[in-house]
Amino acid sequence: MTTPARPSPAPPRPDVPLASARGRWILLTTVLGSGMALLDSTVVNVALPAIGRDLDADLAVLQWTVNAYLLTLAGLILVGGALGDRFGRRRIFVLGVVWFALGSLLCGIAPNAGVLIAARALQGVGGALLTPGSLALIQGSIRADDRGRAVGLWSGFGGVGAAVGPFLGGWLVDGPGWRWVFLINIPVAALCVPVALRHVPESRDPQAHGTFDVAGAALGATSLALVTYALIEARNGGALVIAAAVGGVLLAGAFVCVERRRADPMVPPEIFASRQFTAVNLVTLCVYAAFGGFFFLAVLQLQVVAGYSALASGAALLPTTALMLLLSARSGALAERIGPRIPLTVGPLLCAAGMLLMLRVGPQSSYVRDVLPALIVMGMGMVALVAPLTATVLASVDPGRAGLASGVNNAAARVAGLLAVAALPLLAGMGPDAYLSADLFDAAFARAMPWCAGILVVGAALAWATVRKPAPDALQPQCRTQCGVTAPSLESPRATQR
Repeated sequence: MTTPARPSPAPPRPDVPLASARGRWILLTTVLGSGMALLDSTVVNVALPAIGRDLDADLAVLQWTVNAYLLTLAGLILVGGALGDRFGRRRIFVLGVVWFALGSLLCGIAPNAGVLIAARALQGVGGALLTPGSLALIQGSIRADDRGRAVGLWSGFGGVGAAVGPFLGGWLVDGPGWRWVFLINIPVAALCVPVALRHVPESRDPQAHGTFDVAGAALGATSLALVTYALIEARNGGALVIAAAVGGVLLAGAFVCVERRRADPMVPPEIFASRQFTAVNLVTLCVYAAFGGFFFLAVLQLQVVAGYSALASGAALLPTTALMLLLSARSGALAERIGPRIPLTVGPLLCAAGMLLMLRVGPQSSYVRDVLPALIVMGMGMVALVAPLTATVLASVDPGRAGLASGVNNAAARVAGLLAVAALPLLAGMGPDAYLSADLFDAAFARAMPWCAGILVVGAALAWATVRKPAPDALQPQCRTQCGVTAPSLESPRATQR
């Protein structure tokens, strides 16, 4: 799709001091917008059992409640960043916030599972528009000397939001009900939008060309949708499932062909000429597939088998994110000194050990004796690997492509989580009503955790065999506070060029 030949000129680049009133308003806007999307990605899992009971839904509906959002978010997040660069970052950010809020409203009033799943897909579109723009607004508006501190504050507040998310979700589910997990986004958006329109200056990339890889985005998203459908419905069999699987693979091949031939592809194939970049993205796929499967099933295990309330299960998961919030900056600094190979090998192995320790969680398990040690071990593994993973991705490409590299890595992590949530119940032999029976779900969980641990071991082996220490001049400043439970942090190109 091509825009008119004479685009409007880019507005003058703002130069707002962070200490000024306007600077603080800009920071508040970006924290509210990104925090809304980040909270949603961590609170929904806690609400899944309540959603299933209220809507009389089977396991497939719970899978689609998670995956419909991930599908559109992963498929469009690179397009969302490009739209902001071309048409104005504030404009696309505000559009994303409004779109996300409308999707949240539809989720909150959904009368049945079909409407909820469709609304979750709409939420994902909004997330793809607002997520890349959040950090880009800081980079495009805040004075150069203050940008590092502003990014640090933005990252830190985001980490706090990630830590609070499961606790807040559990409190809402046990209190006013699961629908408020979605409806709470509406007052946040109602505050964010007028603040953005009044206080945040517009900015755009004057070099943005105005053409977008619509064919690539459509092929990629449709391929993922078909493969996801085939994996979720595979237990039922039938010609439609086979057709979806074959169609998904064929469209994935068509996506690769389109990207190789376009002059302006969404994912330029030449970026994978860097062996380090390719290797780290393969590690990302392994790591975030395991994380996606684990966090989808762990909350169900705590509620269905261990008998936790939604609030208790959300609070139970706090140690992993809290450890990342407290220690990720030190982990990144350590990786800069010793190189990423050891952290990216040891981190997945620790996470695998933590997941296997979760096998001790059952009907009579103790939180202090059984749950907490597993989450601490897993949290330390996440501390070891997440910040070095992001830094290595950015160091693997030319600085001018750091934003694209970060976007590809972020999308790869979300695709990995999407496929894991679709495939893991199938691999573990979970029936459609497994989450309604403590005995059935406990047995399936015991089969699922070795799968998650195994793919983490594969990721560790890949890291040891392929990742090498980047050249010192390739290391770039980045967001230090990493709480990437669902995906690595999304870095702006200017975040690496200040």
